Amino acid sequence: MTDQPYHHGKLREALLERAMETIEQAGVDGLSLRQLARDLNVSHGAPAKHFRDKQSLIDALALAGFEMMNQRIVEAGSGDDLRQRFARMANAYVDFAVSHPALLTVMYSTKHHPGSSTELRNIGEQGIHVARALISEAQDGGALAPGDTETLAMVCFVSLHGAALLAAGKQLDGNSVEDVVAATTDTLWAGMAAGVPAAQLSQTAGS
Repeated sequence: MTDQPYHHGKLREALLERAMETIEQAGVDGLSLRQLARDLNVSHGAPAKHFRDKQSLIDALALAGFEMMNQRIVEAGSGDDLRQRFARMANAYVDFAVSHPALLTVMYSTKHHPGSSTELRNIGEQGIHVARALISEAQDGGALAPGDTETLAMVCFVSLHGAALLAAGKQLDGNSVEDVVAATTDTLWAGMAAGVPAAQLSQTAGS
């Protein structure tokens, strides 16, 4: 074997990066620790120092994916104009989904698995916490009508997640991703500004 630059913790990051590329190209079924080792030109046993098996690698991928996505959402949510922040956060989420469709599937399927870690479940909820905080801030400032922020944030997530999945699957029937996200955020914001009965929101969120 040739000397590799994967020292001082770099191999783990290289394995995760290559694994992300692999699942987007060949799906989770195409993922294997041995193949990753070959791709990175390290010994077959080297990945085991960081991931004991394929499932532990998938768990790490899900965690890394949420960290990447949350960072983009938080960065997009900075600024003074609440309406623009909401739109930028929505676009950040959908852009991530379109860029990493297989990873997004791994993230949510792993998070909702009965054996998922507390760390993964917590980091998997951070995005919706950011949305809830923005909605609450907008309500306090009078830009949005009073309402249950938890339910409102969930309705926003359901709507944008649906748009993200359709966009990632190229199923928008000729509409651009930008137009669909703009229409979705406009509708959501207008509805929250006008105020929607709690019973109707709960029915929507549970559908």
